[in-house]
Amino acid sequence: MQQKTKTSLLLGGAAVGALLALRSYSRRKKEFSFTDRTVLITGGSRGLGLVLARMFAEQGANIAICSRTQHQLDAAKAELESGGATVLAFNCDVSDRGQVQAMIGEIKDRLGPVEVLINNAGIIAAGPLEEMRVEDFEEAMKVHYWASLYTMLEVLPDMKARGEGRIVNIASIGGKVSVPHLVPYSGSKFALVGMSEGFRSELLKDGIYVTTINPGLMRTGSARNAFLKGQNEKEYTAFALMDANPMISLAADNAARKIMDACRYGKAEVTLGLNAKFISTLHGLFPGTTADLMGLVNMFLPGPGGIGSEAVRGYESETELTQSPLNAPNQKAARENNEM
Repeated sequence: MQQKTKTSLLLGGAAVGALLALRSYSRRKKEFSFTDRTVLITGGSRGLGLVLARMFAEQGANIAICSRTQHQLDAAKAELESGGATVLAFNCDVSDRGQVQAMIGEIKDRLGPVEVLINNAGIIAAGPLEEMRVEDFEEAMKVHYWASLYTMLEVLPDMKARGEGRIVNIASIGGKVSVPHLVPYSGSKFALVGMSEGFRSELLKDGIYVTTINPGLMRTGSARNAFLKGQNEKEYTAFALMDANPMISLAADNAARKIMDACRYGKAEVTLGLNAKFISTLHGLFPGTTADLMGLVNMFLPGPGGIGSEAVRGYESETELTQSPLNAPNQKAARENNEM
């Protein structure tokens, strides 16, 4: 019996060692240099997208960014070029397939085919379900799901021809666990996660690695540009102060570095932030219980009323608390990341 136990332990140890060696070899084999690569970042004019653009530029990549907000696009392009980067900037609505095709065609003509695609463009409408319209769900799907599909379909032929490529889809912990007062956002991110995982499994044979990123709260300053409904000032205060809390949110630079690492090594999926990892694991084990816990959280959130189904931006919903030192980390991030 002792001999059998010893043999089993040795075999188990050998298997673990072989698995670790294979993982290390696979990681080295998949390592992807960004130097002189053509990188497209949607929503790259501010927030996380801009932080990623800076980091890719530091790695020697040629950068293309797009946005629907011209003044932010101009400021981001000027900043990146001042650091010596080669940058193309496009005022492009990525939920319009024709505009996506035209943009990617021009990138190919001027910089070469897109070798790294970061689907980062996003929109958030926060408020109680009673104040959400069908249009809010449609817009979230257009920006998070359809836009990501359009860009992926457009870059895939050249990636397949080269036998390599990297695609990173910035989803959300809200695409793993549906969050109260963010139902259109969560629903569309769930759709993106499913599509992203499916693309990965079908494109591995072509040397194309699709990575799904599920961030929790991040200090990017983006709360200022979120859309708020219902009791908008209360919604914005709760949203901003959670974002600003370093105990539960991740610094934008830290998040971007982890995303760059995931892209470089072709990881399948990365969840960012300890809180996000915890709630995702809990949901995987006890999905019904987690949904009911979210129901308890919802009881503490603002009810309907206020401005109703009208939507205003975060910066139009400031309160004494959001302008206090409690929100200073968000205010600093907004200034640094072109969210003002």
